[in-house]
Amino acid sequence: MPTTRPRHHVTETDDLAAALDAEAGRRPDLSRSQLLVQLALEGHQAAEHAHGQCRSHKLAALRKHSGVLTGAYETGHRDRLRDEWPE
Repeated sequence: MPTTRPRHHVTETDDLAAALDAEAGRRPDLSRSQLLVQLALEGHQAAEHAHGQCRSHKLAALRKHSGVLTGAYETGHRDRLRDEWPE
């Protein structure tokens, strides 16, 4: 079918064949090309979801622990440590 969009050539490795076979069992009405598109889109959604969760967990941890060491070190502590370093 003519298109102006880029086409991608993918070799069906053993791992990819197994994934397509498994997906074909769930979606027998789709061709292997259509299954590949579906797997790519679902993989992208899963990665986006995982990235979003990971980011939100990191932010929650930062907020939870923010300021926990406030007051643990005396004023000028860092400068005194630096004065101990050889030049």
